[in-house]
Amino acid sequence: MQEYQIKRGYTKQLAESMVQGLRDLFETEPVVSADGHYTITYGALQRLEVWSGEKGKTLFVDTEADMNAGDETIIDTNRRFRNYLQQVTGYTAKERAKKAQQAAKASE
Repeated sequence: MQEYQIKRGYTKQLAESMVQGLRDLFETEPVVSADGHYTITYGALQRLEVWSGEKGKTLFVDTEADMNAGDETIIDTNRRFRNYLQQVTGYTAKERAKKAQQAAKASE
């Protein structure tokens, strides 16, 4: 499970963009659970589950990979996943990596 910070200005519409991003980028309708978790299955992901964190300032993502997926499927799925994270969080992959490093240093 990963937790991603949400860029200022993106927090107000997090609930909507979290679901709409799944629809747009993975072209599938997410299944919603009673506790507000949205789950899809796509390509190399047997399960992609997302939900908002405390006060809607973070995004939690839990994934389960399909170990039998082909290379093309894995590449397509990774590209869509990265684009999804950028669309929802407002941060690029490089910015997300930097935030994760800062969080790790702070917890030491």
